[in-house]
Amino acid sequence: MKVAVIGAGSWGTALANVLASNDNEVCMWARKPEVAEAITNEHRNPRYLSDAALDPAITATAKLEEALAGAGAVVVVTPSRLLRDFAERMKGVVSTETPIIICSKGVEQETMLLPIEIYADVLGNEDRLAVLSGPNHAEEVVYRTPSGTVIASPSEQTALFFRGLFASTSFRCYVSSDYIGVELCAAFKNVIAIAVGIAYGMGMGDNTAAMLMTRGLAEMSRLTVKCGGQAITCMGLAGAGDLIATCTSEHSRNRSFGVELAKGGTLDAYRERTHMVVEGALACKTLKTLSEAYGVELPITDVVRSVVWEGADPKAAAKDLFARPLTTEFYGL
Repeated sequence: MKVAVIGAGSWGTALANVLASNDNEVCMWARKPEVAEAITNEHRNPRYLSDAALDPAITATAKLEEALAGAGAVVVVTPSRLLRDFAERMKGVVSTETPIIICSKGVEQETMLLPIEIYADVLGNEDRLAVLSGPNHAEEVVYRTPSGTVIASPSEQTALFFRGLFASTSFRCYVSSDYIGVELCAAFKNVIAIAVGIAYGMGMGDNTAAMLMTRGLAEMSRLTVKCGGQAITCMGLAGAGDLIATCTSEHSRNRSFGVELAKGGTLDAYRERTHMVVEGALACKTLKTLSEAYGVELPITDVVRSVVWEGADPKAAAKDLFARPLTTEFYGL
């Protein structure tokens, strides 16, 4: 089967390698023509994961219509802020029955829609849509390090279809119907990873990191339940699993951004240096919109947003967070 992978960043490159190893014909869309040429001719991505040798079955193009032509499935791996734009560009090019899986993480700020909901809004037929999320660092997946992920869809048939497409001896796939929970966990864990990075950047230790991770998990669960997801999803691969990987790994851009932030760095400087999108920086704003709409307290998320976007001093913000009134460990569920 021809599979179109829309996006040639680290995650798109790693997933393309997974798909090609399962004997699929993979065509990636890359924004820069020179990146597409290098992927096709040199079997490497010169911009991301450049040391990894890519499967020869992978080709790439800078023309979206060419990548999508004849594709039996579409894998979307664009920055979350561009999801609607790419859905609009795919309208009329992709069949209304073509399965689409979204591997981007975030919430649309203006509408509060999740990725599947954005694509359903633009392209219709929600049942052919799915999302993929889990503790999957591209730097490990591309080298076939054993990993596990969750594929969630409103349709069991669609979830099983994509499980068959991705599952391999090194990439274990589980299915779920709770796409709301999976998508919210995917957005949330990036915010908590920034908080953990800030803590480490300020010289705090593992106790602090563990506290932030578990209290972040409580925030994640409260919002997920209010939005119609399942609390148990937050304890699985897309929730606790991804939270652990993102908060503790040297590969995590959100954590490393938090470390730099604590030392006086800025979002613009980090983006310029790494060419990476820090999804947690946007998510801490969009999650506020949801928390206000559903009346859910998100104290860690609020602190991260104040430091990233409002110029709050990390030390003062941490002190305020620790001074919050004491309460029961689990509430609002």
